Amino acid sequence: MTESRQRQSPAVEVHEFAVEAARLLADRHCEDIRLLDVRNLSQVCDFVLIATGTSDRQMKSVADELENSGAAQGHRAYRTSVDDIVTWVVVDFVDLVVHLFEPNQRVYYDLEGLWHDAPEIPWKRLQGSGAGV
Repeated sequence: MTESRQRQSPAVEVHEFAVEAARLLADRHCEDIRLLDVRNLSQVCDFVLIATGTSDRQMKSVADELENSGAAQGHRAYRTSVDDIVTWVVVDFVDLVVHLFEPNQRVYYDLEGLWHDAPEIPWKRLQGSGAGV
């Protein structure tokens, strides 16, 4: 671990991990990715990441990759939940909760509406600064 990484506050580390998680979703072709800062709105978590998956296989694969990536960075998933027909996958890192939906479920649960007061965090890479979005 680098010195600058050691000196970062836990909030900064979680924020950076949340941005990296959003980028991972984009790299794996998830759609309509929204990263919301709910620190002033929720007593449960600090960030909510919402995305639409393209298939049940993709959503499960992305959830597994998120868990592995988080663990490698010191952010172990507390729990992962997948509904019976894989229309909604939740990966709970405590400070960051990731929701992967199939399109109809996303519209039905409307988490963006629930968190409409939450500021959206920019996560896209700048042009020429790496792979993907």
